[in-house]
Amino acid sequence: MRRQIIQSGCFLVLAVIFLIGGPAECYAENGTQIRNFLSVGIDPSDGLGKPAVIMEIFLLMTVLSLAPAILIMLTSFTRIVMVLSLLRQAMGTHQMPPNQVIIGIALFLTVFIMTPIWQAVNTNALQPYLNESISRDQAFENAVKPVRQFMFKQTKEKELALFVEISRIDRPRTMNDVPLTVLIPAFIISEVKTAFQVGLLLYVPFLIVDMVVASVLLSMGMMMLPPVMVSLPFKLMLFVLADGWYLIIGSLVKSFL
Repeated sequence: MRRQIIQSGCFLVLAVIFLIGGPAECYAENGTQIRNFLSVGIDPSDGLGKPAVIMEIFLLMTVLSLAPAILIMLTSFTRIVMVLSLLRQAMGTHQMPPNQVIIGIALFLTVFIMTPIWQAVNTNALQPYLNESISRDQAFENAVKPVRQFMFKQTKEKELALFVEISRIDRPRTMNDVPLTVLIPAFIISEVKTAFQVGLLLYVPFLIVDMVVASVLLSMGMMMLPPVMVSLPFKLMLFVLADGWYLIIGSLVKSFL
């Protein structure tokens, strides 16, 4: 068995050496060798200072590694997932719906809410930059502009003033004077604060149901019966009769519009 594993490993090594170091004509188009595609550095044949394909792939992988943080912190994902998690705890359904379902709902709602912004970034920044009609700096400015407008709309003045004071910068006169290093943390704190405010409103009706059920059980002398087991069906019934998912999801989406 060990000998077969060694032979398989040697075969894979030889195959990799052949694919990388062997004749590239079998994998090339129009006589172009694959080694040129795997070159690292600056490609002088395409103009001075133009990075090779491998460098572009490296930059792309760097951006993709930061994508989860960008998705969580710079979009509506934070508020939605926190509100849904607080709703589950207020109802007392333990792991129903599961975490995967909550994250999936929050993800698709985030895509729905952020689609106009991403379309603006693609139209005004990404496509012109790929067509080489604008510079890299101009593409970055065009991409940040709709994102800044979204964050400013959701950021509270109190949190923004707090981070402006902490950063010790001059008082901004317009929105363009606020740097991203100040706007992003203010936006995050505002989203967390809003999510807790919505969660507090969601807790109140379910808390009243728990208190009523606990009082009834205490008056009946059924102190050994956990009130949560009795109140859970009533909370589910209240949530279904009020069409809770329609109200909560609709309110969350409309809060970003």
